[in-house]
Amino acid sequence: MAKRYPAYELYLYGEGSYAEEHKMLPLTGIPVLFLPGNAGSYKQVRSLGSIALRKAEDIDFKYHFDFFTVNFNEELVALYGGSLQKQTKFVHECIKTILKLYKGHEFAPKSVAIIGHSMGGLVARALLTLKNFKQDLINLLITQATPHVAPVMPLDRFITDFYMTVNNYWILNARHINFTTLSVAGGFRDYQVRSGLTFLPKLSHHTSALSVVSSAVPKTWVSTDHLSIVWCKQLQLTTIRAFFDLIDADTKQITQNPKKKLSVLNHHFIRHPAKRFEENPAIISDLTGTSIWVPVKVSKWTHVAYNESDKTYFTFPLANHRKIYTHVYCQSTMLDTNSWIFGCINSTSTCRQGIDLSWKAELLPTIKSLTLRLQDYPSLSHLVVYVPSTYGSKFVVDCEFYKKETRSIQLPVTHLFSFGLSSRKVMLNTSGLFYNIELLNFGQIYQAFKINIVSKCSGVKEEITSIYKLHIPWSYEDSLTIAQLPSSTEISLKLHIARPENDSRVALLKMYTSSDCQYEVTIKTSFSQILGQVVRFHGGALPAYVISSILLAYGGQLYSLFSTGHCLEYATMLDKEAKPYKVDPFVLMIKFLLGYKWFKELWDLLLLPELDAIILTSQSMCFPLVSLILFLFGTCTAYWGGLLSSASVRLLSSLWLVLNSPPELPKDIKIISPDLLFLTIVLIVISWTTCGAFAILLTYLYYVFKTVQLQASLTAFKNSQTVNLKHSRRNERKSNHHKDSSVRYLHLSANDAEDSLRMHNTVINLLTWIVLLSMPSLIYWLKNLRYYFKLSPDPCKPLAFILIPTVAILGNTHTVSIKSSKLLKTTSQFPLPLAVGVIAFGSAHLYRVPCFVFISLLLHVLCNFM
Repeated sequence: MAKRYPAYELYLYGEGSYAEEHKMLPLTGIPVLFLPGNAGSYKQVRSLGSIALRKAEDIDFKYHFDFFTVNFNEELVALYGGSLQKQTKFVHECIKTILKLYKGHEFAPKSVAIIGHSMGGLVARALLTLKNFKQDLINLLITQATPHVAPVMPLDRFITDFYMTVNNYWILNARHINFTTLSVAGGFRDYQVRSGLTFLPKLSHHTSALSVVSSAVPKTWVSTDHLSIVWCKQLQLTTIRAFFDLIDADTKQITQNPKKKLSVLNHHFIRHPAKRFEENPAIISDLTGTSIWVPVKVSKWTHVAYNESDKTYFTFPLANHRKIYTHVYCQSTMLDTNSWIFGCINSTSTCRQGIDLSWKAELLPTIKSLTLRLQDYPSLSHLVVYVPSTYGSKFVVDCEFYKKETRSIQLPVTHLFSFGLSSRKVMLNTSGLFYNIELLNFGQIYQAFKINIVSKCSGVKEEITSIYKLHIPWSYEDSLTIAQLPSSTEISLKLHIARPENDSRVALLKMYTSSDCQYEVTIKTSFSQILGQVVRFHGGALPAYVISSILLAYGGQLYSLFSTGHCLEYATMLDKEAKPYKVDPFVLMIKFLLGYKWFKELWDLLLLPELDAIILTSQSMCFPLVSLILFLFGTCTAYWGGLLSSASVRLLSSLWLVLNSPPELPKDIKIISPDLLFLTIVLIVISWTTCGAFAILLTYLYYVFKTVQLQASLTAFKNSQTVNLKHSRRNERKSNHHKDSSVRYLHLSANDAEDSLRMHNTVINLLTWIVLLSMPSLIYWLKNLRYYFKLSPDPCKPLAFILIPTVAILGNTHTVSIKSSKLLKTTSQFPLPLAVGVIAFGSAHLYRVPCFVFISLLLHVLCNFM
């Protein structure tokens, strides 16, 4: 096994006496396997393992967990997909090895629980695609910030193929997947993996999968970045509590009951009722013992408990309230886990038994609250609130009856293109404890707003806290904001998941307010956050738009060479040619035509891949004007990248002139030479035996060297030309005819060199992006060089084979050698359709982009021979 996977290792985490006792692996606990993600360390298991150990110590090791972790050598699997299959197979071997360590134990486990961070979660899901893998080996899968839907940056086809295999298997075999899966996202602080990618597909026949954002997880209520999600204390405490509640007392392992697993995860990660988990909670509770019963007939009631010596039951008769009100709302600031609110059937002043309504409550950061619709409980005669005896502690219990329409306020959001200049406002003047503000016309991911809540309180001496909760009913991505009153609080309003087309539910701003305060809620469009949403959802496509802009400028330069005989400046052509209307209409037209059956059949007949715009539409990621925004960003990036590359060439040429004797301008232009052939063969051999990206980098450096050499020659020639003109003024009349002819020749040569430099600088810009897109596989190869000399599989090898000779010939190509080519006009027209192809097929599949660049470079090379 060590020979098959020399870079991978399996560890068991331990500390203190536990580590000493388990050095010889006499394992008796419950196995949990942690899988790190992209460039992740196996040591990230420490937070989970340490908390689990402390929890086990608290219960005298009645149950305990053994945390295993895999060292994937911190591989960049999010950028290079060639090792994902290898990692999956190694994890399978790890699971079998782990279970062997428990053989002979009375309560030996038959399966393991897996926690996967980032790409580790995807590797865990991929286990099911292995031929010899048995699903019974996994009983629970929890993923943290794992991009399940699609890769963040699809830089090679191995990643996209891996995703397609895994997701297709899970969709087609959803009925047969018998273990529970929970996906936890980091929220808006995770800039590496947006939360929309972490949501598992909702399938009607597969209900054992939950997806939630960390800001919505009870007792966590915070967003995490991509790394801190593995050590966020609030989240890891919730995870370990869930693990201990999942234990079956009979088998002393994680339960095999899927309903219990789902109810435990719902309890800890979705809606926490402020009670300890019970598999079969008692619905009827005894309300006996020495206690005081106090009837309450008012519709709004507050009780402040401080040093209470007696237990008290406050009873609310419902008969009269049903005639006037539709709902009842109660809240308590005592955050213990005891039952606190009950319903009595056919009672008068007291009742011996009551229905425990505490299980329907919801835990919030500073209160636990319960809202009941009276119509749903026609058999209840009284509502009972229990206040225990307290010594030294103080808490407040509030209840109020209300009509739904008095607490539900509709607030339409402002228009997308109002740019924050207009706003909508609502005032809350009544003395209620709870309000629902319905945010109408809000359900798209490109919408982003700022909500400002100003609270004004009168006659309040003590500190008051309000809670503002954004509730998104179609996905678990709620977020909470706590405000100390009086205050002005700003809340960002944006989505991870767009509202489904057939869903009519409305996003809510739930306000848990104080009756002593007035609230003013203002909403307006946030243009900066709209741009943030564009970057969050489409930032990965920016390289495609940059390359598309460079291709348009490249085509313009070739056409200027054809029409005028001179190559214009890159910046000039970029300004003239890089226009969105040259690309976007073609993409939209193709998308429109693909809606017709005959065109789709023709498309499939030509074996063309699916249009990226259609893929984005299926993921509800179609923004209005998003392509225009990305084109503007792409053109700006292309412009500054061009300035940087040309400045770098000039700087390197100056350094060349300092270190070496000034070279002369080439007079005999040889497109193909023996030295060039030898260099090409060497680079191809390097690509075959080592890494394609490494050979591409060497080819790129050679091309830059040739361009720097040409720049140095031109600079040296111009300097010598200035000196020669000063010394030749005395003999100007005598050698007038000779000088004119020589200057004319040199001047033309200098112009050709300048034209060639402009063309070479543009090609360098294109090649720079090819190198950047192939860099992950190069980094992976360098990191694993001590294990493997040859990268396998190599996503860049086919590209290297065709790019190396093309770029090598381009290094010897000058504009003077292609001016008279019959192919030049066609070559100058090709970058436009190639730029369209980059956007149509490369914005969601970046690994396709270099192919379009290669075609334009190949046509440039062919101009030397035709």
